[in-house]
Amino acid sequence: MNTNPRPRQSTATAQRLNDAIKRLRARLRAESGQHATGLTVTQVAVLASVVREGPITAARLAALEHVSGQSIAQSLAVLKAAGLVHSEPDPQDGRKKLMSADPSATELIEKLLAGRASFLARAIDQVVAPDERKDLGKAIELLERLAAADLNDGGI
Repeated sequence: MNTNPRPRQSTATAQRLNDAIKRLRARLRAESGQHATGLTVTQVAVLASVVREGPITAARLAALEHVSGQSIAQSLAVLKAAGLVHSEPDPQDGRKKLMSADPSATELIEKLLAGRASFLARAIDQVVAPDERKDLGKAIELLERLAAADLNDGGI
C-alpha cells in the first residue's frame, strides 16, 4: 500500500492540468474560427509548420509534429487538394519533394493565430486580476518548462 500521498497528488495535478489544457485548446480552436476551416487539428498544425518552416520535406514535418510519415502524407494530401500547399522537387536531392505554403495558407494561419491571441488577451483582461498577472507569467514559465521536458535522460 502506498503511504506517500505525493504520487497521488502529482497524478491528480497532472490530470487537472491535462483537462485544463484540453479545454483551453478547444476554446482557442472555437474562438479562432478553426472549426469553420473544415481542417482537423492535425492538418492545421501541419499547415502552420509548412508556413513557418517551408519549404520543407514531409519527413521533416513528421519529425516536427511527432507523427508518422503516413499521417503527414494524409494531412498533406488534404492540404494539397485544398490548394493550401504545393510540392516541388528538392534542388539538393531530386528524389525528395519540398512542401511550400500557398499565400492563402499564410493568411489563414495568421488569421487563426490572431483569433487565438485576441481571445486570450480579452480573457486575461476579464478574468485575471492585475495582481495575478505576475502569477500568470510564472505559470507560463512552468508550462514552457513542462513542454520542453526531456524525460528520456532524466532531466530537462
